[in-house]
Amino acid sequence: MQRRSFLRRVGAAGAGVAGALLSTPALAKGEPKVRWRLASSFPKSLDTIFGAANTISRTVADATGGRFQIQVFAGGELVPPFSVVDAVQSHTVECAHTAGYYFFGKDPTFAFGCAVPFGLNARQQNAWMYKGGGLDLMRAFLKGYNIINFPSGNTGAQMGGFFRKEIKTVEDLKGLKFRVGGFAGTVLAKLGVVPQQIPGGDVYPALEKGTIDAAEWVGPYDDEKLGLAKVAKYYYYPGWWEGGPEMDLYVNIDAYNALPKAYQAVLAAACAYANAEMLAKYDAGNPQAMRRLVAMGVRLRPFSRDIMNAAWKAANEVYEETAAANPRFRKVYQPWKRFRNEQVLWFRVAEQNFDNFMTTVA
Repeated sequence: MQRRSFLRRVGAAGAGVAGALLSTPALAKGEPKVRWRLASSFPKSLDTIFGAANTISRTVADATGGRFQIQVFAGGELVPPFSVVDAVQSHTVECAHTAGYYFFGKDPTFAFGCAVPFGLNARQQNAWMYKGGGLDLMRAFLKGYNIINFPSGNTGAQMGGFFRKEIKTVEDLKGLKFRVGGFAGTVLAKLGVVPQQIPGGDVYPALEKGTIDAAEWVGPYDDEKLGLAKVAKYYYYPGWWEGGPEMDLYVNIDAYNALPKAYQAVLAAACAYANAEMLAKYDAGNPQAMRRLVAMGVRLRPFSRDIMNAAWKAANEVYEETAAANPRFRKVYQPWKRFRNEQVLWFRVAEQNFDNFMTTVA
C-alpha cells in the first residue's frame, strides 16, 4: 500500500494521528524490525470482529514497509480468549484484541472501555474516548495492569439474543440460563437470570445441548454465522447492555514504550482505522443478514417496556452499589455518567428525530 493511500484511509476513519505520520521522516528506512504477537479473544469464523486484528496487522505492516509485523492468533491458539489480559500484562504476548467487559470479574471498571448497560451508542462511545476524557481515564486505570489501550472496533447497538421461548414479563426471566457476560450479567441476575459467560466459539454447542436457555452475541451478521437461529427461534432486541461496544487493542506498556515514535503513531492510526472499519462492516452486513434470519423463521420480538424499565432500575442500583464499594470504578463512573446524560440530551434533538422520521417513510 502506498503511504499516501494509507493516510487517506486514516483520514477517512477520523484518526487524529495523520499529522504525526506526515511529519515522521523515513517511516521504513532506518527503523528497526519489530515482531509482535497478538492474541485475539475471538474465533476466525467471525470475520468482522476477528478481522479487526488482521486490519491492524496489515495496515501496520503496509505503513512500515513490512518492518513492523504483528502476527495474529485467534482465541485459544495462544491463550484462552478470556486470559488475554493476563498474557499482555505479563508480556507473554505484546498485545491482544478483545472486549474490555470480558474482564468485569477482575474489576468492573474494565467495562467502561467497552460497553455498560444503558450506556453510549457507537458515536457517543467514540466521543467519550477521543474527546470526552474517556481514553485518559481508561489508560490511567489500565496502567495498573501494565496495559495501554487503543479503541479498535465497534459493533454498533447489538441485539438482545436468541431465546428458546418467548420472554414477555420480568417473571419469565427468573431461572433463565443466559449466555451474557460482564455488567449485563450482574444486572440481569437482579431480575432472576442465571448469567453464563461463554466464549464466542462455544456459544452454539451450549445452546444446542440445552446447557443454556438463551444466548446473545452481537447482531444478525455474526449471529447468523454462529448458527444460533437453528436452535432458538425468538430473537429479541435491543441489547440494552451493549449500545455501542468498543473493542480495544490492549498493548503491553513496556513493549509499546520500546517502539520507535514513528511505529507508535502508525499503530495508533491503524487502530483508529480498524475502529471505523468494523462499524462500517456491521452496518453494511446486518440488514441482509436480518432478512435471511427472518426468512428462516426467526421471530423478532422487542423486550417489553416492563422488562426495559426493570432492567434500567436494576442497572442504576448496580452502578451505585459498585461505585460505593470500588473507588476505581467511581472515578470513571461519575464523569462517564455526566457525559452520557449530556449526549442523550443532544441526540434527543436532531439525531433521534431524524432517525424516527426515516423509519416511518423509507
